[in-house]
Amino acid sequence: MARLRVGVIFGGCSEEHPISVKSAREVASHLDTDKYQPFFVGITKSGAWKLCDRPDANWENGASRPVVLSPDRSVHGLLVLDRGTYETIRLDLVLPVLHGKLGEDGAMQGLLELSGIPYAGCDVQSSALCMDKSLAYIVAGSAGIATPNFCTVTATEHVDADQLTYPVFVKPARSGSSFGVTKVVRKEELPGAVETAREYDSKVLIEEAVVGSEVGCAVLGNDRDLLVGEVDRIALSHGFFRIHQESEPESGSENSTPIVPADISPAQRLLVQETAKAVYRALGCRGLSRVDMFLAADGTVVLNEVNTLPGLTSYSRYPRMMAAAGLPLGEVLDRVVSLAAGNLR
Repeated sequence: MARLRVGVIFGGCSEEHPISVKSAREVASHLDTDKYQPFFVGITKSGAWKLCDRPDANWENGASRPVVLSPDRSVHGLLVLDRGTYETIRLDLVLPVLHGKLGEDGAMQGLLELSGIPYAGCDVQSSALCMDKSLAYIVAGSAGIATPNFCTVTATEHVDADQLTYPVFVKPARSGSSFGVTKVVRKEELPGAVETAREYDSKVLIEEAVVGSEVGCAVLGNDRDLLVGEVDRIALSHGFFRIHQESEPESGSENSTPIVPADISPAQRLLVQETAKAVYRALGCRGLSRVDMFLAADGTVVLNEVNTLPGLTSYSRYPRMMAAAGLPLGEVLDRVVSLAAGNLR
């Protein structure tokens, strides 16, 4: 049987570019090349697309070639550019390994829809919905899922600091990881926090600080047929969880440690997993997502956010949770790609 030709797109223009490259390296190491023939396409921070052998440290400057994804469905793949001419590479499907803006927000998914190429992960609508935390809260809340109390602020809107109950978290409504997030404990800190968030998005989310533990659940699958990983819990020594803010994340965080499986009761574990599946379905997710939640002091599970293209690095939460449930990264990738191809093995 011929191998499926899989385009692995990584990098991107968002602040999460370095994490995406690291995720792609793990994909390159774990994708089953007996089943799949990968074509690695890296997007530089400035937006240039390059076809490279692997997402190694020199992928931008090595033997890479300019390439674009053709929106013409008759081409169904890549156009490799060379001195005014081009060659075509047909792709069976695309595995996006992109995090944050222009990768996880529906933009890349829309381009792939135009191209007619099947792709792994969430579609345009669910990607855009999950990327906007305020909209995700509204939809999840309408499905009976607990969410923090929140409000949003536009680019020109003034915030009345006296109307809030502190502490609150101020964050970009449509951004990834913890970039631009501030915990505000006094009203005097609010204007600066809003301006910090506006560096990443014109729409700012202000939400109550939920008292409890931060937990997460990895979800894999489509529709009713879902597999969940072991729940994790983020143990904090101080401050709040700031993912992907460390200078050397491989060596750990200065204030947080993920505990997998989470040190919670079996009943709490089941409730977190069932809530994660309910969130996943309510927001229309498919393929894979990581659902981040709070286990509140009263036992309620409260939605935090959904990552539709979660990190796949050696230190990322999603692969750790799946591995703890007995599914190593290679098998995760096989299932995700097979779902996109429509022939789950």
